[in-house]
Amino acid sequence: MEGEINKFIEVWISVFVCLSYCYAISQIVSKGLTRLLCILPILCVFLFLPLYIHSIHLGSISAFFISWLANFKLLLFAFGQGPLCSDPSISLGRFVAVGCFPIKIQQKIPPKPLIQIPSNTPNQTDSSPPIVSHLNGHKKEKLLPPKPLPGKPKYTQDKTSPSPPIMSYLNGNNKENPTFKKSNDGHVFPIKHAVMGVLLAIMIRVYDYSEHIHPKAILLLYCFHIYFLLEIILAVAAALARALLGVELEPQFNEPYLTTSLQDFWGRRWNLMVTNILRMTVYNPTRHAATRVIGRKWASLPAILTTFLVSGLMHELVFYSMGRLRPTWEVTWFFILHGGCLIVEIVLKTFFSSRWRLPWLISGPLTVGFVIVTSFWLFFPQFLLFKADERAFQEYAALGEFWKNVTRRILQVF
Repeated sequence: MEGEINKFIEVWISVFVCLSYCYAISQIVSKGLTRLLCILPILCVFLFLPLYIHSIHLGSISAFFISWLANFKLLLFAFGQGPLCSDPSISLGRFVAVGCFPIKIQQKIPPKPLIQIPSNTPNQTDSSPPIVSHLNGHKKEKLLPPKPLPGKPKYTQDKTSPSPPIMSYLNGNNKENPTFKKSNDGHVFPIKHAVMGVLLAIMIRVYDYSEHIHPKAILLLYCFHIYFLLEIILAVAAALARALLGVELEPQFNEPYLTTSLQDFWGRRWNLMVTNILRMTVYNPTRHAATRVIGRKWASLPAILTTFLVSGLMHELVFYSMGRLRPTWEVTWFFILHGGCLIVEIVLKTFFSSRWRLPWLISGPLTVGFVIVTSFWLFFPQFLLFKADERAFQEYAALGEFWKNVTRRILQVF
């Protein structure tokens, strides 16, 4: 295990050096094809660098962070887009952190200004004195929201209006479920993720009795294992970036177990950093190209399928980093299946949403059940091919022994 940790450190030192080079390139090379050619060697290095690590945990994390997210962010960076170009005065430390970690700096939105009602308004029909407040002994006029213009009624939502136009699962502007808001990870992190850590430790202990447990139940445990592990890893990465950079970060998950549909699950609840990156790198360009061929109304449909296809291929790369086995392409078919079902869902919503919609008590469990069943069918069996559970347990034991040795050495020094 100590050798794998050393390899892990070497890989991430290389990542820091490569991203520092990209940061320097941004200062001297303008965006466009020239910058892309300058960083093309880095993209190739990032594609194969995680293969240097054989640990199933360290290798999969590195492949996800480096081969996938970092490469896609650098592709956007080459053309002056994405999180690496959102702040022209970005520092080297923040550039490296945003480039290689699944974080997105939360933009502060200034409050909307209110219109001040003056006390001496011409042609004022109300002879009463202006409304004032007395804060700290100073006389201040109360600020009221703007009144509607003459001849224009106040806006009210027409509940009978037709559903919005066809949107992709990656379009965050179409909120189909406004009652659920993004959770504030800064407040729930100590409790929520501590509970997940305890549950994850319990599941690891339960795996010791896997020979007495039905294989389907083991796959169900894998489902929760992956979700808890992703939540904890991404939350730790975000917490470190928050502590080191002093910035608020957007949450990576938004209570996926409360989803209302596939569109809601993939677009606004599950692994939001990946959703944003795929939207900018795959969905938007594909939709723009398809608009010229089939028109704007249906252009989102091939864009959705292409996005899921790319997501499946990148997942195959991560699985290869973990098992070093030839892909069976079942993971890719898992995402193609979900992309096709999402297209059907969006088309049905377009025609029936204004007249009929399933309540959340029905659509929520159906969506979660569909995700779990298809995961049992196509996604989780891949872990069994390279014996991910056995290798994971060996690494947990080796990690425990490693920390015992480190603690013993520290105690010997003191």
